[in-house]
Amino acid sequence: MQVNSRVPSSAQDGVHVQLTTLVAKHLAAPFLKPYADYNRRAADESLARYARRGAGAPLILDACCGVGESSIALARAFPDHYVIGVDQSADRLARRIADKSAERLPENVDLVRADLVDYWRLLQAEGVRLARQYLLYPNPWPKIGHLARRWHGHPVFPSMLALGGDFECRSNWPIYVEEMARAITLATGRGVVVEAYAPEPTQVLTPFERKYLASGHALSRLRVALP
Repeated sequence: MQVNSRVPSSAQDGVHVQLTTLVAKHLAAPFLKPYADYNRRAADESLARYARRGAGAPLILDACCGVGESSIALARAFPDHYVIGVDQSADRLARRIADKSAERLPENVDLVRADLVDYWRLLQAEGVRLARQYLLYPNPWPKIGHLARRWHGHPVFPSMLALGGDFECRSNWPIYVEEMARAITLATGRGVVVEAYAPEPTQVLTPFERKYLASGHALSRLRVALP
């Protein structure tokens, strides 16, 4: 395994000075970008599978699931829940299928190719409420000018929050988690604690988490119950 992964480099040394303004802007105005057809199909088909296979089980959304390792681990950790893992990359999701050594998917997990910019909003439009949602090591977009590309700075952020549930975010760039915490507090009024996180090897959920730990990175996470 390659263990020389680098911590994101950025000239930004704290929570972005424009975060409060940007979050307030997105909370005040609905995000009306048209849905892509493939995202609408992905949402419809995955919710139909959930209705058939989930039998009303509490729903977990694993956003930016990559190759699906975290989704599978969550399905095993919560066998009475149904897990939907979503990633925009067909290539990453296909690696799980192509890996002949990979274990068979648990019955309570579904890996879906979709853009979360649409998928979160489509779930919200369907009135879906989540039991849990995870955002594990998303692209941090660490350049100062990239705040609007981070999920908490994106117009879709209110839709993500509207799905509710116990939310957990992890990153190897502490500022990302600190900003996410601040944005959630701005949107919900709830205090959010950011903590250092050092999982045991058996608790690792993603390939990135495994690589970052092997490279000696300090990891951060937040956990909060969304309204």
